[in-house]
Amino acid sequence: MPRTPLELPDFPWDALVPFGDVARSHPDGIVDLSVGSPVDPTPAVIRDALTAATDAHAYPQTAGTVELRSAIVSWYARRRGVTDLTVDHVLPTIGSKELIASLPQMLGIGAGDVVVQPAVAYPTYAVGAALAGASVVSSDSPDEWPEATRLVWLNTPGNPDGRVLDVDFLKRAVARARELGAIIVSDECYAELAWEGELPTPSILDPRVIDGDRDSVLAVYSLSKQSNLAGYRAGFVAGCSNLVGELLAVRKHAGLMPPAPVQAAMVAALGDDAHVAAQRAIYLDRRTRLLGAFEAAGFRIDHSEAGLYLWATAGEDCWATVARMAELGILVTPGSFYSADTTQHVRVALTVTDERIDAALARLAQTSN
Repeated sequence: MPRTPLELPDFPWDALVPFGDVARSHPDGIVDLSVGSPVDPTPAVIRDALTAATDAHAYPQTAGTVELRSAIVSWYARRRGVTDLTVDHVLPTIGSKELIASLPQMLGIGAGDVVVQPAVAYPTYAVGAALAGASVVSSDSPDEWPEATRLVWLNTPGNPDGRVLDVDFLKRAVARARELGAIIVSDECYAELAWEGELPTPSILDPRVIDGDRDSVLAVYSLSKQSNLAGYRAGFVAGCSNLVGELLAVRKHAGLMPPAPVQAAMVAALGDDAHVAAQRAIYLDRRTRLLGAFEAAGFRIDHSEAGLYLWATAGEDCWATVARMAELGILVTPGSFYSADTTQHVRVALTVTDERIDAALARLAQTSN
């Protein structure tokens, strides 16, 4: 029989390449506000821990060292108010994106099943469903989730829109998922970057949400954002011990082992709150400056109460905004990458150097005069 290739969505960023070329032609170079990749140094406390662990001659543990799992448990208690986890409730991953893309398959989601994702969503949730052969429904209303739902993705704070889900919504979402017999997973990697309300933002594992019942509930986290560890691929999942055990069993067979030096670096990152506060202050300053400049240039900023992005609209087609910004040497991401119905917003990343922030402010001022 002929081979049937996987049906995956187009990789959206390929469509942005021509606009990047225009922006790079600016005499003072491009200001790339399209990608949320950290530009600041990895803190020394983390790099030192990595260096000290480079004699890694043996295979690392898929489950993570006891030291790492204990550090994750302690971090949840200290930073997220989740005090009833043990090492059996947590599992390190090779960043969070690989887990998001592979989790449906690893948990037995397949053809005929529905995966629910946010109405405005990071594309990897749909990719994971496609890899598993499941279908996707985009909805922010638990009452509208279909009976065939077997996996629900929440994203709080959201990428791209920075929306934060409160405790009441999280409780309602968990209750509805349980009515459907579905697993519910919250992607929370921007939790330490809240600009309004609680800091960190509420977790789906918060006792106010689940009241001690973790059954079928997971939370995903990444150290890429809070600790500038995107290049380390350092993430973890926590929650229902049965689901964590299923994931561990599959990952052992697949050889998905976080490198030993990275595990040591994660311990250092999770144990040091000072570098997180310092990085947050840097992002807050950049956010304040960019937000003011975009508003002065005629944009409205929606949601964006947390995370590394501004969700901005000039009341025009998002691709028109992308083209107009590219002429100024500024590259932003069209909202249509995150939803076919999102036609007038662009995502503006805060992950550029202060020098490039200054350049963006000067260029945006041209449109304000």
